[in-house]
Amino acid sequence: MKIQFLQERLGYSFGDRGILLQALTHTSFGHEFLQEKPVALRDNERLEFLGDAILDVVVSDILLEAFPNANEGQLSKMRAAVVNEKTLALVAKSIGLQEVVRLGKGEIQTGGNLKPSILSCTLEALIASIYLDGGFNAVYPVVRHLFSPLFSEERELISFCDHKTQLQEIVQAKWKVTPSYHLLATSGPDHAKTFEVEVRMKGKILANAKGQSKKEAEQNAAKAAIMTVG
Repeated sequence: MKIQFLQERLGYSFGDRGILLQALTHTSFGHEFLQEKPVALRDNERLEFLGDAILDVVVSDILLEAFPNANEGQLSKMRAAVVNEKTLALVAKSIGLQEVVRLGKGEIQTGGNLKPSILSCTLEALIASIYLDGGFNAVYPVVRHLFSPLFSEERELISFCDHKTQLQEIVQAKWKVTPSYHLLATSGPDHAKTFEVEVRMKGKILANAKGQSKKEAEQNAAKAAIMTVG
């Protein structure tokens, strides 16, 4: 039933159920339960590689259509902000991947089905599996359906930008230096850690912030620092 629900959320029905199951199979599950299978079929790592490339193509196309006046640099920043671990994990949760991803015992015990890294990689593998099952004409509308809500004419370009890149450009233009990021603390259980990061310029603290990953905390700190130096 959960697999059927996933297909309904995707708006796509698989002809080959095997490729779907492979896309949902984390390396921990393959290592524990699928040792008899060829390495290429044990888990979703190879599919993840392909899905990443497909996402880049389709998201680029959506951006070109949604923002006809954006230049190459702006488009690249927006794509990087969309095709990242945090956003992919949110999209994965929206279609219920956390309910169907296949994990080994260790990952289950540590809440692996909620880890952004696992969810984002599983989503990429799922996208690749749709491509292999139905071709580009099948995967394109699925990706567009999942990601189009992130783009609208009313949203400002700044909302998609990489805050670390923005901050670096501002600081280098004004003071000819590069900001640095420092991990202050981590807290919480393994499956729900919180990271606190500080951003500095020439030894001066510009801002600090928290996030569910080190990268997210750095982005949040950079965003806060922009308000100070921008």
